[in-house]
Amino acid sequence: MNTPLRILGICGSLRKNSLNRSVLAAAQELAPEGAGIETFDLHEIPIFHPDEEATPPRIVVEFKARIRAADAILFVSPEYNYSIPGVLKNAIDWGSRPYGHSAWQGKPAGIMGASPGNFGTLRMQIHLRQIFVFLNMHPLNTPEVLITGAAQKFDKAGRLADQPTRDLIRKYLEALALWTRRLEHGKGA
Repeated sequence: MNTPLRILGICGSLRKNSLNRSVLAAAQELAPEGAGIETFDLHEIPIFHPDEEATPPRIVVEFKARIRAADAILFVSPEYNYSIPGVLKNAIDWGSRPYGHSAWQGKPAGIMGASPGNFGTLRMQIHLRQIFVFLNMHPLNTPEVLITGAAQKFDKAGRLADQPTRDLIRKYLEALALWTRRLEHGKGA
């Protein structure tokens, strides 16, 4: 029997009532059997400073340990200015440093995003994929989770209520689990 997959969920928004934080909560609820999604909150991650990369703050050491312990990473993020939010880029930078000691190395990766607009974080996801090239991460390419008109898809408590979106997330997480298992066994890369 396969050991349970540990997926680390990272939200690229610091907002308390973030739509993307709600998507990540839905993903935790919809994770397939044999997989669990833990989260890491980026609130306490300081601004990356190269002079501190050899002796990073305690929270960064913990963050990198959680990345390394995960079988896969799930990024759930809004799009800011046609790209990834600064808080997410900052966390990615900390996780990749010092050079040659990246915690991201070889990790399978999933991306989801929700937006009140019509593009559903498309450009953020493209930019994140570009970063994955340098990090040597292995993104799941399909299906894609680009949640448009997101404000109407959640109930007043912030729970994802839109059934087609819930079904898409469930399908995506099943594909991410399969992709991760394939990479574990050298069949997917």
